[in-house]
Formats: sequence, structure tokens, C-alpha cells
Amino acid sequence: MAEFRVRVSTGEAFGAGTWDEMSVVIVGTEGETLPLPLDHFGKEFSAGAEEDFEVTCPQDVGRVLLLRLHKTPPALPRPFWPLASDAWFCRWVQLTPPRGAPLRFPCYQWLEDQGSLVLREGTAKISWEDRHPTLQQQRQEELQARREMYSWKTYIPGWPRCLNEETIKNLDLNIKYSLAKNITFYLRGGSMLAHLKLKGLLDCKGLWKSLEEMRSVFSFRKTPAVEYVFEHWQEDAFFAYQFLNGLNPVLIRRCRHLPKNFPVTDAMVAPVLGPGTSLQAELEKGSLFLVDHGILSGIRTNVINRRPQFSAAPMTLLYQRPGCGPLLPLAIQLSQTPGPDSPIFLPSDDKWDWLLAKTWVRNAEFSIHEALTHLLQVHLVAEVFTLATLRQLPHCHPLFKLLIPHTRYTLHINTLARELLIAPRKVVDRSTGIGIEGFSELIQRYMEQLNYSILCLPEDIRARGVEDIPGYYYRDDGMQIWGAVECFVSEMIGIYYLSDESVRDDSELQAWVWEIFSEGFLGRESSGVPSSLGTREALIQYVTMVIFTCSAKHSAVGTGQFDFSAWMPNLPPTMQLPPPTSKGQASLEKFIATLPPVNATCDVIIALWALSKEPGDRRSLGTYPDEHFTEVAPCWSIAAFQSRLAQISRDIQERNQDLELPYTYLDPPIIENSVSI
Repeated sequence: MAEFRVRVSTGEAFGAGTWDEMSVVIVGTEGETLPLPLDHFGKEFSAGAEEDFEVTCPQDVGRVLLLRLHKTPPALPRPFWPLASDAWFCRWVQLTPPRGAPLRFPCYQWLEDQGSLVLREGTAKISWEDRHPTLQQQRQEELQARREMYSWKTYIPGWPRCLNEETIKNLDLNIKYSLAKNITFYLRGGSMLAHLKLKGLLDCKGLWKSLEEMRSVFSFRKTPAVEYVFEHWQEDAFFAYQFLNGLNPVLIRRCRHLPKNFPVTDAMVAPVLGPGTSLQAELEKGSLFLVDHGILSGIRTNVINRRPQFSAAPMTLLYQRPGCGPLLPLAIQLSQTPGPDSPIFLPSDDKWDWLLAKTWVRNAEFSIHEALTHLLQVHLVAEVFTLATLRQLPHCHPLFKLLIPHTRYTLHINTLARELLIAPRKVVDRSTGIGIEGFSELIQRYMEQLNYSILCLPEDIRARGVEDIPGYYYRDDGMQIWGAVECFVSEMIGIYYLSDESVRDDSELQAWVWEIFSEGFLGRESSGVPSSLGTREALIQYVTMVIFTCSAKHSAVGTGQFDFSAWMPNLPPTMQLPPPTSKGQASLEKFIATLPPVNATCDVIIALWALSKEPGDRRSLGTYPDEHFTEVAPCWSIAAFQSRLAQISRDIQERNQDLELPYTYLDPPIIENSVSI
């Protein structure tokens, strides 16, 4: 006879408690017990409760290996019985044997219906460290069950593959939004929708009457950034600033040689460059930069309100003034084919010609940002990381413990996006200039170009030659965050992988990397994305890239969507007239006629309002309330990581005090751990 003390912690979220009956089976090296009831007089397992139970084992099971928790409905109805299926969220179980120290078994999972959970003691273990056959079998059975629950499908050919579910209703509770987050999400979007619906704007297919009408409609959702955009959207310096610190700060690159299809001349740019210099001199000095939206060339366009829409593939040349002056636009060509019908627009042109040209560039920014930078590079890629982690790494694996906080809610928001945003006749299809067919074609094209260096911020910054351009806060803050994540990952990898050989010998790690390569990057070797990892250094870079993509990069390209788009002329989702083929034809009336219709404007802004801010239940970068790691060393590393992030936040906030438009999107408390919205 052996007496064990069992302490059980239930989650605090609404609905986390249960009326069901629980029992535990203790599995050891010498056998296992029968189910041992966990029962007190009255109700157990209330939300937020930690409860102690005494259980008696009739035989010695030897060294404890794992626990099996069983949940069954009660034999008799309980009072106030809430649901036929009463789910329970278990945080952890602690087992204190008759002799020896308590053993902590992390869980942090929902248990639905009549079912079981198998829990491992919290020490992280790589597969070759599990010597006992029972533990080896447990790893295999856990992964097999998860692969059956979470399978791959092709949503659109040429896209990264994704979770094989049609609707969020079918998702397992462990990957669904919490009830609180779900309610807040729909209330947030619903409030905007109701406001615009009551005003009759969602059903208005006509043009905006004036720029003043647009402003009055959206004034009730003002933020300081929205106000700043409205005040400065026509200014050249703000137009250029957005390539550095706006929604899509990943395209600008240093220009050493003008593209042959962009025939800018010295005479064109002399008014901005000033006397005593030339294009060639500035190219050699490295003061010219290029943003090329050429991937949009020939892309299919949409039909909205039975009217064809239009797109452009512009090229924008920018100039960094000496002495840290503002970045300024020098020239814009709206197509990839120069000629009489594709003039080069200049700051010295008529006001409306120049503003219309810049607005066409901003429309191209909308399409590339939403399809490629935001949807593909962050959401779809993060879903690949999430699915591979669930399918290839067991709970006890150190990389699972490290990465699972950075996958929280990703499968829910992406499944919801496939239901409400990127499905036929949904927001993208009914209200954006290139529609779902254009999005699809754009992603298919870009998948042929997407490479590993684009996903690794330090390499991307070097490749684009923007290491020293001033006022590039996305780069400055991003590099600090990347460095903090890399240091944290390096410490964690150093704890569990003592040599390069230990990396190569981890079959579960290698299967995880291979699945990301094959399912996410479609086995394309030219992408440079690893299909296996052979060194600790390579593993550190890879895991850093995963965490950075799922957290900081998503924050940088997602959090400001409403800020930069609420004033629609700054980021129009579609254009109703074709790009100008000559100068001198633009006017205020033609400018407004080119902009999106009222209903499409409202449709897109509602979506971006809902998708810009975390709807509660948030966990900032480095915040890990689910204590998957139980050893001392990784807990110290987590604390050190949090300390580094806190210092970065202080530095950013101090810098922002001197900025007219503070750059907040990479302030650690603003960054969510995962792609969850």
C-alpha cells in the first residue's frame, strides 16, 4: 500500500471547470494502478481551483513514468448541469510520492467529453533520452493521435498547405479562441459594421462625394496615428516614410544601378537633388533607393459593383538627403514598360498628377502587403510552423515547450480567414482590386521567389542594403527583438543540445524541419529553406526565425492596419479608373472617381479594424503563463529574456517621446506571442 498526494490545477478561463468525474492512473516502471478516483464531497475542478487529493495504490508501481487522467460524466445528474459535454481545462497535476520530491506534470490542455489525457513529468526530453519502452511508446502514440487530428490540405494550388478543416466550428478546443476572445472579436467588428450599416454606407455602391465626407464617416474611430495620417497623407516625406515604418516596411532596397525599364534622367530629378550632383553620383554614394512593385504586372483584376477594377505595377525612386534629412520620392513610373503611355511622374508635376501617381503606389502597397507580406509571409507561414509542431513534436520535447506559446490561436484565425476573408464572395473577393483570383496568382508567383533570407531579418536587411538608412525604426527595433530572441533561443538550445551531433540525431526535430520544408515551401530547394538541420548554430537561427515571424514580424505588419488605412486615400484597396497614360489630366474630381466606391471602402475598413488589435486574452512576447518548462535552467533563461525585452521596451518608449509619429508596433508589450488575429 502506498499513499500519494495528487494536486490538480484547473484553468481560470470561463468554462474551464467541470462537473464530470475524474480519476488518475499512475504508470511506473513496475506496472500501473487501476483508475484512482479524485473525489471530494461537493464540486471539484472549479475554474481557477487548486485541489489536493489523497489516493492509495494497492501495489508498488516503481519509479513513476507518467499519469493518465480519465474524465467521465457523473452517474447521476448534478445540480445546474450546464452542458451534455462538459469540457475541462487542466493546467497541471502534481504528484507527491510516499518518499521523494513532488513531480510536476504540465498539461495546459482541454479534455472534452468522456476521454483521457496522458501526462509526462515536466522535464523536457529529446527522443533518444527516453530509455524506457513505455515512454518511447507514449511519444509515438501521442504523435500518431495528433497527426490524425491535425492533417494537411491544399487550399489553393501553389500556396503553402494548411489545416484540413472547413470551419472553426470543427476545431478542437485546444486550438480554438477562448470564449472571452471570441466574444470580444465579434463585438469589435460588429460595432463598426452596425454603425456603417445604419448609415446606409455598406449598401452604397456609388462614389464618395468628397474627401470631407470620407473623413466624417470614420472620425468616430480615431487614433493618434489615424489623425496623423489624415494630416500628412499628401506630403512627400510621409509617403516615403511609410516604406520604412508603415504597413509594408520590407520592400525598400538601396539602388546602385537604375533598372533599364525605369529611364529617369538628371533633368527630371534636378529640382529635388539640387545643383552640383547627378543621378550617377547619388547612385555611387548610395543615397538612392527603389521600391519595385513589378510582381503586380499583368495580375488579374476584380469586378466590384459590376464595374471592372484596375491595378498598376509601379516603380518608385527615392532619395535620402544628406545630413539625415527626410527620405523623399524622386520619380514614379506606374508600369514596368516605359514609353509614351507610361510617363514618369515627378514632384514638380501638377499637384493632382503627382498625388494620383503616389496613390497608385499606395494601392500597389495595399495589394502586396495584404497578399504577400501579411497573409503569406506571416499568417500562412506561421500556420505551417504550427501544424508541423503539433504533428511532429511531442509535449515533452524541448522545442515543443519552447514553440507552443508562439502557435496559440493561429489555426483558429487562419481557418476563420478562409471562411470570412479569402473565400469566394467574401471581403477580399468582393471589395479589393485584385480579388481572390489576383491574391491567388500573386501568392503563386511569390512562392517562386520566397527564400530563407527574406524570413531572417538580419539577412534581409543586408540583402536590401538598408543597414544605415536613418529613421528606419522597423529595422532598428526589429534587430533588437531578433537579437533578444536569438540570445534566448541560443541559451535554450544549449541546455538540451550539447553538440551538433545531438541535433542531427534528433529524429523528431528532423521530421519537423522536413515537414515545414515540404508542406510549407512545397519542397522547393531553390528557396534555401532547410530540409534538415545539422548544427546547433543552424538550429538557433531557424528557431529564432520561427519565433520572430510568429510574433514581432506579425506585429510590425498587422497591428497598424487600421492606423494607415482608416483614411482610405492613403491605402486604397482598389482603383476604379485605369492608371493615367499622360500628364495634365488629373483633378480632384478624377481623383475621387478613381478611389474605391463607398461600400468597398467600408467593407475593407471593417475587416482591418477587427484585425488590427488583439481582442483581449493577449499574451505579449515573452509572457509564458503556461509553465511547460519545470527545470531551473530554462526558467532562468525565460526570466533573462523577459528582462532583455523590458529594456528594449524602455529604449523604444524613450525614443518615441521625441518622434512626431511614435513607432510602437515593435514595442515588446504590443507584440503578441503568436499570430492570433
